[in-house]
Amino acid sequence: MIEKINTTKAPAAIGPYSQAVVVNGILYTSGQIPLDPVTGAVVEGGIKEQTLQVMKNIQAILEEAGTTFENVFKTTCFLSDMANFAEFNEVYAQYFISKPVRSCVAVKELPKGVMVEVEVIALIK
Repeated sequence: MIEKINTTKAPAAIGPYSQAVVVNGILYTSGQIPLDPVTGAVVEGGIKEQTLQVMKNIQAILEEAGTTFENVFKTTCFLSDMANFAEFNEVYAQYFISKPVRSCVAVKELPKGVMVEVEVIALIK
């Protein structure tokens, strides 16, 4: 059975997809970008501000699913420019203290022209 996860504390999907799903006790999130869940606008600022908003959005989805950052075991991170890697990691490290496995790649372009997108896979406890 697939359970869809949806919260108004994270941005609504901007396409034909779900914020997250739970399958067999595992949460899979869609990529989260730095949208303010209230206004739907990209947050102001640089990579640190955008990464912080992404983390807040992920946290809202994790909480809605009944789990935490500690239970995340895989992340996939997309950056629009690897020159932002160090600053991205500064914010990322504050949330993923359990150091899940990770892939981090630079991509040509992200939705709405943002600098960062992150998706996670977590256990539901």
